[in-house]
Amino acid sequence: MDRNLKNVLVISFGFLLLFTAYGGLQSLQSSLHSEGGLGVASLSVLYAALILSSMFLPPILIKKLGCKWTIAGSMCCYVAFSLGNFYASWYTLIPTSVILGLGGAPLWSAKCTYLTIAGNSYAEKAGKNGKDIINQYFGVFFLIFQSSGIWGNLISSLIFSQASIKVEISEENLACCGAYDCITHTTNTTGSAELSNSLIYTLLGIYTASGVLAVLLIVVFLDQITSDQAETEKEALETPSFWSTFLATLQHLKDKRQCLLIPLTMYSGFEQGFLSGDYTKTYVTCALGIHYVGYVMICFSAVNSLCSLLFGKISQFTGRKLLFALATVTNTACIIALLLWRPHPKQLAVFFVFPALWGLSDAIWQTQVNVLYGIFFEKHKEAAFANYRLWESLGFVIAFGYSTKLQVYIKLYILLSVLVLSMVMYGAAEYVEAKSSLGTPTATKKENIDACAQETRM
Repeated sequence: MDRNLKNVLVISFGFLLLFTAYGGLQSLQSSLHSEGGLGVASLSVLYAALILSSMFLPPILIKKLGCKWTIAGSMCCYVAFSLGNFYASWYTLIPTSVILGLGGAPLWSAKCTYLTIAGNSYAEKAGKNGKDIINQYFGVFFLIFQSSGIWGNLISSLIFSQASIKVEISEENLACCGAYDCITHTTNTTGSAELSNSLIYTLLGIYTASGVLAVLLIVVFLDQITSDQAETEKEALETPSFWSTFLATLQHLKDKRQCLLIPLTMYSGFEQGFLSGDYTKTYVTCALGIHYVGYVMICFSAVNSLCSLLFGKISQFTGRKLLFALATVTNTACIIALLLWRPHPKQLAVFFVFPALWGLSDAIWQTQVNVLYGIFFEKHKEAAFANYRLWESLGFVIAFGYSTKLQVYIKLYILLSVLVLSMVMYGAAEYVEAKSSLGTPTATKKENIDACAQETRM
């Protein structure tokens, strides 16, 4: 096996192990630590720390430590978050959330840099096109990595389904599930009350072990960038300082198209935050029990992955506008249905319909918004994607931040309002783009889109 391909596989399986743990934990935070809103508060703090981290930490750490040790060190931040869940309190979970957020941006940036250098190195030796090899390497990575959402949630559901005592949820408690939840401590913990500490510690032990294995895999098997790649590495890591990056990000807001895309970018954080923070808690855990959260999120992850691949291929035939329309109609229908639906255990299939449709919409938001940024801002990708990370993360922070303060129906109305505003301003952005493109070649190449754009999902 080629040495570069071996390193790609090592990184891919390392991320698979790491995000099997983190993905499962993120889906459970709002249900597992619902008292006082600790779970969603930790996620809000996490994404706030990620915003700060993405602005200045990646270039510093990669220059000082190199890609391999930046990846290994950042993975340790994720392990710290798993450990913080063993004794979840405001004094343990919030600090470890900050640690994870600070480690998130360097992890993805180092991964992106490593795969790019490895792809260019192999292409140079083999006499092939560097972009083609890099795209192949990223394809291998995401093929393996995307399945982490399935495995992490499957583990949690299998373990929690072993609970010896099954609590029958009363009709009185069911009345407090769904859009018109009662915002009480008992309302949303009913479904998780039967869990023993031993089951929770077993799950956290598996997740922590998975994270530790990821770190060991990187430390033991991932090669350092070799001496003949030194110049390539030096060029790749010639990143701007914190202040220049910060200023470039702010200056990019002078572009009308960027300002018009802010609501759409934030909506990506809002809609993901609602599914993992509110749907899992006030619909699934409340009406079915926490052991169903994993199965529901598996449905979301599977549909999301398949549709991401599908829409990535058919977008060249349908165009992005039709796909955005499909996502808008699907999300709008889901939001209206969630406002009207009263969840009940007898309607088991319905609990899976919503995450499946949400996964279809999210696949469009993730793939097409990234493509949109790559096409609109081809000459200023770094500043554009810095804005993407900033505004999407801010959407997460706000969504998780007000999660415990508002009833679900209010959050759904906010979600619907942001979606409508996003589409209006997106249409205006397309108009501005079309107007500015008059008299210039309209053909755009997807290979010019930064492969690292896919890294924005934590």
